[in-house]
Amino acid sequence: MATTPPLIAGPAEFAAQFGVSRETLGRLELYAAELAKWQKTINLVAPSTLPDVWHRHFADSAQLVALAPAALPATAPNSDVVVPSTWIDLGSGAGFPGLVAAIMLAPSGRWRFTLVESDSRKAAFLRHVARTVGVPVDNLCERAERTATRANLAHASVISARALAPLTQLLALALPFAGPDTVLLLPKGRDAAAELQDAEKMWKFEYFFVPSLTDAEARVVVISRLTRRR
Repeated sequence: MATTPPLIAGPAEFAAQFGVSRETLGRLELYAAELAKWQKTINLVAPSTLPDVWHRHFADSAQLVALAPAALPATAPNSDVVVPSTWIDLGSGAGFPGLVAAIMLAPSGRWRFTLVESDSRKAAFLRHVARTVGVPVDNLCERAERTATRANLAHASVISARALAPLTQLLALALPFAGPDTVLLLPKGRDAAAELQDAEKMWKFEYFFVPSLTDAEARVVVISRLTRRR
């Protein structure tokens, strides 16, 4: 029987769990305040989850950061310009997990985030929060499967998505942005193993499961070397 994870009830518990700086915590507190404000007019998250935002949304997103590959400094050819690693978040919604990860990794200066969200109101919220907390991200208000979206994005170091689609469909959305070294970080619920079994009929990949820090029945599926079966 899985052990129930401890409740991350607010900023203090979040800081203790993830070891974030005071500046990062302040940005997340601003985010939480804006989420509560915008939720009154836009259905950004399930209303029942809003009182538990630090656990259900912030911590659930933040756990992915430790699973991302280390962002090593890289320079452009024949240049001293540092090229950041790229993280693409598909179906960002209210910013989970992509905007939370962007806030947590902002101090490193080694990541460039693209948040893909087709709902114009949610995309407007993402732009507003990013400006408010002072974290640069690229926002694409398009569906991930659109040709225009694919043309705008190169292969990513990390691809994430939460509660967007079943795994087989999700891998199809991710494939155009996935290169040989891309890592996919995909939070899934109790049906993760069944979804994975279905996905293996169409896709080849390496994977492992990581138990969720926020839900005893959930896990993060970490996928690499994604290709389509012939």
